[in-house]
Amino acid sequence: MTAAARRLQSLTSLLAHLRERLGVEIGFVLWDGTAVPADLAPNALAFAIADEGAVAALIRRPKLDTLINLLVSARLELRNGTMFDLMSLRLRVRSKDILKTLDKTLALRTALQFLFVPRGGPWPLEQVRGDKAGRDGSEKTNRENVQYHYDLSNDFYALFLDPEMVYSCAHFTVPHDDIARAQRDKLDTICRKLRLKPDETFLDIGCGWGALPIHAARHYGVRAHGVTLAEEQYIYAKEKVARLGLQDRVTFEFKDYSRLDGAFDKVASIGMFEHVGRDNYETYFKTMHRLLKPDGLYLHHTIARPAKHTDREFFRKRSAEFDAIGRYIFPGGELDHLGMSIANLERHGFEVHDVEAWREHYARTTRLWHDRLLANFAAAEREVGAVKTRMWLIYLAGVSIGFERARIGIFQTLASKRKRGASGVPLSRADLYR
Repeated sequence: MTAAARRLQSLTSLLAHLRERLGVEIGFVLWDGTAVPADLAPNALAFAIADEGAVAALIRRPKLDTLINLLVSARLELRNGTMFDLMSLRLRVRSKDILKTLDKTLALRTALQFLFVPRGGPWPLEQVRGDKAGRDGSEKTNRENVQYHYDLSNDFYALFLDPEMVYSCAHFTVPHDDIARAQRDKLDTICRKLRLKPDETFLDIGCGWGALPIHAARHYGVRAHGVTLAEEQYIYAKEKVARLGLQDRVTFEFKDYSRLDGAFDKVASIGMFEHVGRDNYETYFKTMHRLLKPDGLYLHHTIARPAKHTDREFFRKRSAEFDAIGRYIFPGGELDHLGMSIANLERHGFEVHDVEAWREHYARTTRLWHDRLLANFAAAEREVGAVKTRMWLIYLAGVSIGFERARIGIFQTLASKRKRGASGVPLSRADLYR
């Protein structure tokens, strides 16, 4: 028997052992067509391993980065299902007890046989923007980080977003799967929370493709201004305003938020704060305070991680999944925790009036985006390539599962400049749910 045949036989035995001990209903298909179990149904949920180098790479470097590289290059492929199906599997034993059930001799013998096998290729994510991402808060750095993600392709994002191209958490008044309806409801919720009135000035920080300023101008009569550092979004938003004939009500600016001038009645930051980075929090909150008029309202909408015992521990201990998102998806990005956002608002002269958790809304939103992108995989592959398409599917599924399992949250916080006397905010939320 050749060395390659012995490796294949040993791996087949190990995979069969793992399936039996863990009780997982998932199969494996190896590079020569061998199936584990041997009677694996053609439509069964299964991992397909394209070459023995993929196994060698995982044995030598059993890290999330290795796994993601193999997945986006299709050297490791989940067939007949998605990550959601994989996460729904129930193990017979608890994760922490896996080593107790494992045949360590078989596992070691298999690992040794693959230890010096070349890892092969390709490794498409080994040189990515996230590894070079700056965090100095300069306009140049912010622009480079933002454009890496958002200027990927307007046509690509159109394949999974709603018709208005809203790329932030939707709001579901009842459970449903109509992403367009949920995003319209979200835009209305924001406008109502800010109590927008005709002819007020409204600023949207990180306006994306312009959906919120346009919606606010059309339905609430404000004079809206949006700012972005994503060039393709900026061009798209300006063309949309011209097409709708709203040039006298809506304007857009390609500029870093910190260099904005003027003061506005209402300010919203929807899904932008995640890009700021903790070293730049003071600049950010000072800028929000400067841009808001004395009697204005500010809506702070951001993803957050659960707090730890201390802030030092919070920033020092981050999951591999969080680091992967920063490396491959949002270079330069960081999340704070809810208490930190509230504390920073108060430290910089704001009074907090309302905080609302949207975690389950974002779990549903990202699941719908994932499913829409998967349904349009071929078109997405033509637009940005197979690697990017698979990467975004992993990202969307991963964050949806993270929200569903409460590993991350998202909050909308309404604030005004702190002052004596009446704040101007109604005494109840009744007006928001008319």
